Order: sequence, then structure tokens, then C-alpha cells
Amino acid sequence: MANLLTRMSEPPTEPTAITCVSINYPININIFNATGQQTGTQTINSELELLLFIGNLEAGTTFSIAFPISVTLENGSTVEINNLQELQDIILACDASGGQVPTDFADILTDGVWYVNYFFDDEDETFLFNGYQFSFQADQTALADNGSTQVNGTWELTSSSTPDFVLFFGSNSPFDELDDDWDIIEVTPQIIRLKDVSGGDGSVEFLTFGRTPTTGGGGGSNSFVEDLTTGDWFVNLLDDDGTLETCHYINYTFNFATDQTVTATSSGNTVNGSWEVQNSSSGLDLVLNFQITGDDDPFDDLNDDWDVVEFNTNLISLLDISGGDGSTDILKFGRTPAENCTGGANPQELIDIMVSDFWFVANYLDDGNNQTAPYSGYTVDFMANGSVTADNGSQTLTGTWAVTISGDGSGLDVVLDFGSQVPFDEFNDDWDVEGFTNISIELKDVSGGDGSVDTLRFEKL
Repeated sequence: MANLLTRMSEPPTEPTAITCVSINYPININIFNATGQQTGTQTINSELELLLFIGNLEAGTTFSIAFPISVTLENGSTVEINNLQELQDIILACDASGGQVPTDFADILTDGVWYVNYFFDDEDETFLFNGYQFSFQADQTALADNGSTQVNGTWELTSSSTPDFVLFFGSNSPFDELDDDWDIIEVTPQIIRLKDVSGGDGSVEFLTFGRTPTTGGGGGSNSFVEDLTTGDWFVNLLDDDGTLETCHYINYTFNFATDQTVTATSSGNTVNGSWEVQNSSSGLDLVLNFQITGDDDPFDDLNDDWDVVEFNTNLISLLDISGGDGSTDILKFGRTPAENCTGGANPQELIDIMVSDFWFVANYLDDGNNQTAPYSGYTVDFMANGSVTADNGSQTLTGTWAVTISGDGSGLDVVLDFGSQVPFDEFNDDWDVEGFTNISIELKDVSGGDGSVDTLRFEKL
């Protein structure tokens, strides 16, 4: 959310998360050039799409939200926002309230039972408390009970300008690891989030109590770790700052073990590595570290601290924005292998993908110069009859398209022709298909004159 506000007038920077307000997508945004003239509109359907859009903004290009929108607060309520001032006010209000303890904290704490949903001490150790339910009594006693073992403790809420939640379970392992003066991050009837910063080495511990048991992981990472370590995964997308590199991993099956090792296995090779889930200011990070052989090893591109944007049992979406040049990398794992990498591909496979849905211009480099901005807000529709339209809500451009086998038979070409209709006349060419999946198409054209190279990437809306 802070990211969203700053991008209206500033170039892309490292995003900052505000967790107490969540945008309810889709939203529409208006795009303006350096002189303040509106050049288009774009519908944004998710946080990932927003980050992709922001990552492709050129210097001098700004955007604003098309109000009204709705947001969800941390208490679950939905609020309609009618202008930027209202949005800023609600963010500042919730951000300022962070760390304050509700007056009914004791009532929330002593009502019912709690479970450790997350405990992080240098590493995720939530599993140590699996099976235990915690009860806190009004007399400031505490009890951890798994049905066969009971561990007694105490609790206290200190009275100061920044109250602490003090826990003490004595020397009973592993409960002695909970003995601390915990800073209170968030308290609701459903969750209590705590952290402790060591006065010695500055290390940070996290502890979260929730109303339902967990089987490992925690703090939002419990289900993520469970999904990650269950079954096999395949790289469905690697977008390396606009270059589609998915096909480097087409033959590899990825398995993430609970001991934080990972293997990528093909018919003739196995690549070993490690993984770790960490907490950061923006949420969960998945840290990947594969063993590298040689300077051009494609697994080196996977080694990073990836922001976890979205996950479920069938999809893991990751994002990395470089703190140096602001380049954006996207990595997606799925349960089935990526399809339709070039090299002997059937033209009909690509045709079926292109006509299956709407697309947008995710990136266009004209001899290395980023010229994506003029295409922001356009929805591209490839139709089965060979016609194509590009519509931004106020203007509809029409053209033709075709998928052919390249002249030397080594791959596929996409032939585009929009006539003299600006700005899509720039796309009039026979484009080499560098790679494609069911959500992304990477094209390249090398000029027969001066050897300049243009690249074009469509992504599915």
C-alpha cells in the first residue's frame, strides 16, 4: 500500500508493505505522461499485476487510482474509499495504531484456547509445539496441554508506554524458549502476534498464537511450508527482468524436503540445494540456494531471496525486485510441467494459447530502449479468424496475426500487422518465438539491416 502511494509521483523503489489495509482487486488506474496528459488506463487484478505494471513504468510516467475502490482492514471490515485523501487517512490511522494493545486484551487472551501457529528462533521451530493447546487464566496462570503432558506457566501484561506480554514456563524444554518479554505486534480475537529483539546480537524472534492447530510452519508460513514440502513442483515461469527463461527448467522436477534441502531432478542430472522461509517487512521470503556449475548455470538465476506473493496447494508465485537497478524477476512453481517451449513445437499449440484469453503488452524493448508505456491500458485479443484487436477503452485498433514455422524450420514465428495504427504499427513484423507458456509469450526480431534487436512480451490478463 505504501508502494501504491509513492508510485504516483516517484520512480520505482523497493516496495514497503502495510499489512493493516488490503486493496480489494480488481482496480482501475489512469496513466499519465510527463506533461500530465492521460495516455491510457489499466485494470489491475492482483498485487502481482500491480508490481509488474510498476516495474515497467518509464521515468516521468505516473498513474493514479480510479476511485472508488474498497479496502479490507485487519479486523475484516470492508471500507469504500472515494479519493486519495481518504486512502491516505485510513493507512495513516491503521499504521499509527500498530503495536497498541486493545483494552480488552486480557478478555481476549483468557477466552478459550490458543495454539502456537508460528515460532521462529533463527529458524522455523513451530513444530516443537504441535499438539499443544494453550489456555491463559484471569489469575495470570498459563497451561500448555497436549492431552498427556501438562506444562504450567504464568503470563503478565506489563504497564508501560509500550506494553510487553511476559511469558514464563520455567526450564521445561521447549517451552523455556517462550520465556521472554514479547513486544505485541497485533491482537484480535483470532490472533496474537508477538516479536522479541535480542539486546545482544539483535536477532529477532516471532511468536504467533491462533485459534486453530497447525502441523508446522507458522505466522502465515505454516500452510506455505506445508504446501511447499508436499509433492513435486515444476517451474512454470521464470521471467528474468523481461527475459523468459522458463524452458531452462522444463525437464526438472523439484522436491522440497522438510529438512530444508531441495533437489531438481531430470533424466540425466540432479541439482542439489537448500531452501529457507524467512519473515521480512513485506511478508514471507523463500530463500533458494542451488549448487552452481559453471558461469552460465541457469540455476544461478533461481538463487535469491524471493518475496512470496501468492501460494496455494497448486501454485507458488514469487517476486524479486533488485535493490540496485530495480529490475523485476518473477518465478512461479506449479504442479505440472511447463509446456510449449520452442524447439519442435506445433504451431497449433501456440495458436490455441493465444486465442484462449486476453493479453497485455508486458514489455517492449526497441533495440534495448524500453518503449512499453504507450501500450499500457490496452487489452489485446487474438481471434481464431486471424484478426487481432487492441482496445484501451477509448480506442480500438485492428490488425491481423498468424503463427508460422520459421523459414529454416528451427522454430515458430508470430506475424503481426496493424497497418499504420500508432503505436501498434511498431509491431508489424515476423517475430521469432523465443519461448511461450500458457501465460506468457516471448518474441524477438533481429533487423536484417543494422542488426538491432527488438523484444516483445505478451502476458495473459
